[in-house]
Amino acid sequence: MPYNPVQAPATAAFAPWLKRVGAYLLDELVVLPGVVVAGIGGGIATSGLTYDVSTDTYSGSVNAFGIVVILLGLLIAIGIQAWNRWVRQGRTGQSLGKQALGITLVRMGDGRPVGALMAFVRDLCHFFDGILCYIGYLWPLWDARRQTFADKIVSTVVLDRPPA
Repeated sequence: MPYNPVQAPATAAFAPWLKRVGAYLLDELVVLPGVVVAGIGGGIATSGLTYDVSTDTYSGSVNAFGIVVILLGLLIAIGIQAWNRWVRQGRTGQSLGKQALGITLVRMGDGRPVGALMAFVRDLCHFFDGILCYIGYLWPLWDARRQTFADKIVSTVVLDRPPA
């Protein structure tokens, strides 16, 4: 059978919109440790500042160690995001959120995982989902293949099944 990039796998059951939203929210929770570390760093960094109400100004100095902790937290969050959404999802079709909800990201043509680079490109393409009042994120509600604009651009679908 020849390769046809506009065909989803024949046995496809496209993932419901609420499962996709749930998986995304779970994926955002995964980066929470990095955000917490960055927040602690923010508290440390600004601990030497005082606010003068009469002049509406801050005085004092920013703690350099706090800045390092902020950067460490950001690196942790970005590292977790890169591993979960790009490397893991690219190789298996499932981020931690998608795995928890039993949905899988695949190429439309052959139903295989997209690879880390295309998972990253797909995340970049989500920019187009948000351009006009975030309509691209709602598009799966009425689209026959339940695709966002990003899915259409990179020829992917999200299936309601675990990986094969």
